[in-house]
Formats: sequence, structure tokens, C-alpha cells
Amino acid sequence: MNAFQFTEEQNMLRDMVREFVNAEVKPVATSIDENEEIPPELIKKIGEVGLMGTVFPEEYGGGGFGEIGYCIAQEEMGRGCLSTATMIGAHMSIGTNAIYLGGTEELKQKYLPGLCSGELLGAFGLTEATAGSDSFNVRTRATRDGDDWILNGEKLWITNGSIADVVSVFARTERGVTAFAVETKWDGFSAGPKEKKMGIRGSMTNAITFNNVRVPAENMIGSDGRGFLIAMKTLDAGRLGLGACCVGAAKELIELSSRYAKERKQFDSPIAHFEAVQFMLAEMWAITYAMESIVYRTAVDYDNGKKISTQSAAVKLMCSEGLDKVADYAVQIHGGMGYSRELPIERIYRDSRINRIFEGTNEIQKLVISHDVLKRNGNWNA
Repeated sequence: MNAFQFTEEQNMLRDMVREFVNAEVKPVATSIDENEEIPPELIKKIGEVGLMGTVFPEEYGGGGFGEIGYCIAQEEMGRGCLSTATMIGAHMSIGTNAIYLGGTEELKQKYLPGLCSGELLGAFGLTEATAGSDSFNVRTRATRDGDDWILNGEKLWITNGSIADVVSVFARTERGVTAFAVETKWDGFSAGPKEKKMGIRGSMTNAITFNNVRVPAENMIGSDGRGFLIAMKTLDAGRLGLGACCVGAAKELIELSSRYAKERKQFDSPIAHFEAVQFMLAEMWAITYAMESIVYRTAVDYDNGKKISTQSAAVKLMCSEGLDKVADYAVQIHGGMGYSRELPIERIYRDSRINRIFEGTNEIQKLVISHDVLKRNGNWNA
């Protein structure tokens, strides 16, 4: 079902991550959901096997696998636990990636080795009470004070907010939105209680507050007033990784549903013999095939340095809605058991819903796509 010919190295990465997920993640996925926490020892193991820096070059301690490799790893993690995949995505694909994309070489050398090894955990601080979909309207302030910047404000819905060591924070200066790498151990940083969520309950989500947090000038990510561009470029990769997680979860649901349809009997026959069930499985497969195809097609373009803003918006839109459809069919095929917490179907169904909201709502993705369509006058190859 692979849309592209993966290299031997990429296939080895997939096998390694799948084995790790089967051995270490799937057995605790239910307890992660119920306890609303990813065990610290699991996060440590994820770092030890190299899955906290898969995407980044080896010179910074990363795996050197690029975006294709990152998508492979997140696809496999998505098969096991979307809460855990979300924690990794917030750490690597947006939190750390903002520093990698916009930071000076000195800033990258300062933080990337620790973030790639998992010694440090990253987060991404953009969303505020008045800056959700309107992400340019950030109110957190950064004021220059000698060789430092003083941060004041609050961010909401920050994944890894209370467990991160380094947060890529977006604040407003006199010149506009500016990004900073902020260590959570610094005076004035605090995190609120974890949010009680419908899905991805194991991922830690918090409000974080900055009360006169002093940030060294060298911790600015990029230049003063250019942070919004860094945020948008970072989210391009984040949306692509989100799509990969959706692909993994969808594949898991297809396997579970196919197996169940062969085992479950009604009217003295496996329900897999019934055309209604066969049609649902067919749609699940077709949707997932399309999802997988656009994820890896876009990942190839990203690794080749092409501009992918519109494509990643399409990935986020189609994969998040596709997984919702696949999860709904999986519940229907499983019937009452699909609605029961005895099986992972119900958990994946709840976990899926957030994908249409975070990393930019799907309505925002439609705006991004439509603006580009109009700019090109509908010319597909322009």
C-alpha cells in the first residue's frame, strides 16, 4: 500500500519503530489514556531509541532521516498511541523545529543536541486566548532590557506545557511577532494544571504563564519582528507530521476491523461476508490509501526544499477528516464492542477528533488552500 519506494534505511527505521511501539507503547496505551499521563520512563525510552530527533541532521544529534523518516516514525507511533505521537510531534516537529528552522548556529548547538537525545523536552508556544486561528494577534509581550528580553503574557493549550524544558515562544515586540527559546526553569515561568480533554488524554496540555521572564538576547529565534514567518513555516511541517499520525491510526483501525469482521458471526456467518461491511472496509482502505499518498508525496517535496504550505494544508485537512471517517466506520463494524472501552477503537475515535482543530483548524486550512488556488487562477502547475 506504500505510495513510494522507500529506501532500505527507511524500511529499517519503520521496522524498528514498529517493534518498539508493539513492545513498549501498545501495552500501556490504555493506561496512558485512563491515567491521562505518558509514563516518564516511556518518554525516556523514546529518547534512548532516537525517536526524539528522527528528522534532524546527525550533526545536531538527530537521526538524519528527514521529513520522510519522521513521517514513517510518526505513522508507526500513531498506530499505537495518538497521545504519545502528539507528545513527540509537539516536541520535535514544532517545538524543536522552530529553533532548527529559525535559530542561529549557536542557538542550534545550544539546544538541539539535548532536544534530539530526549534529555530535553520541547514545546511550541503560539496559541493564546485571543490568538487561536488568528495566530498573528499574539498579546504576549517581549520588552528589551539591556542584553535581555523580558517576557510577560500567557499561552493556552500548550502540548507538553508543564513537562517541557524548552519552549519556542512567540511574543510581540515593537517590530512585530518575534520568537524566543525559553527555558522553563527560568524565574517567572509557570504552568497551569493539565487540561481535561475528550481525547489524546495522555498528552499533557497546559496554560503557561510568563511573569517577567528574562530571556538572553541570543535566545531570539531568527530576527526581531520575523517570528510569524517562522511559526508558519514550522506549522507546515507540523501539519505534515499530523497527517502521518492519522495514516498510522487509520491503518491500525483497518487491521482491527478486518480481523473482527472475520471473527464476529451474525446469522451463522462472519460479518465479513456481508456486503455492507465489505463496503465500509473498502472505503476505509481507499481513504487511507489517499491519505498515505499525499503525506509521502508532500514529505518528498519538503525534503527537496520545495514550498509546501498549500500541500501541507491539504494533508492536514484530508487526513484529519479521513481518520474521522475511518474511525467512525471502525466503530460501526465493531458495533457495541466498538463503543466499549474494552477495545482501542473507542479511544482512537476520541483521539481522532482533535486533529481537525489543533495545528490550525480545518477551516483555516481551507482558507490557505483557496487563497493559493485564486492566486494561481486555478492553474494546477503554476
